[in-house]
Amino acid sequence: MDWRAMFVPEHALLEIVLRGSVMYLALFLIMRFVMKRQAGAFGLADLLVVVLIADVSQNAFAHEYKSLTEGLLLVLTIVFWNYAIDWLGFRFPAFERVIVPKRLKLVVNGEIRWANLRSNMITHAELMSQLRQQGIDDPAKVREASLEGDGRISVIAAEEAAPRSSDDRIKGAR
Repeated sequence: MDWRAMFVPEHALLEIVLRGSVMYLALFLIMRFVMKRQAGAFGLADLLVVVLIADVSQNAFAHEYKSLTEGLLLVLTIVFWNYAIDWLGFRFPAFERVIVPKRLKLVVNGEIRWANLRSNMITHAELMSQLRQQGIDDPAKVREASLEGDGRISVIAAEEAAPRSSDDRIKGAR
């Protein structure tokens, strides 16, 4: 066993950090601005894209590292950037607005917003599937359905639209 090759890096550690940083941030931007809808709802094609991105970017990330030290440093760099972006978004609302897409209304008061579906390539069938998962079979029964920043579709049924008073809730509980 070659202990030296296992633990002594062949490449400069700063190069590994720089490669990991550039690739992580580039992939983050691609996923944020190009693959909006895919963030929270992976279909088969979306999963394939993620796997292919990982495979294609591997050499750019690693420059064919061989030691455990290089691999561990690259993993730590990726974890650092993931944590840093989450922390910055939590700490600074202006940064959060940049990294998290705005909510996009897909259905308002029973009316489907077709332009918003088209702009995010959401088919009518996909929308209806999401509504059915919420127990709604007709868009007319929807007060609002929105594509959230994480890629999920949230739904508020029309009958939930009117907030109940505390007296109504107490009576309903009895």
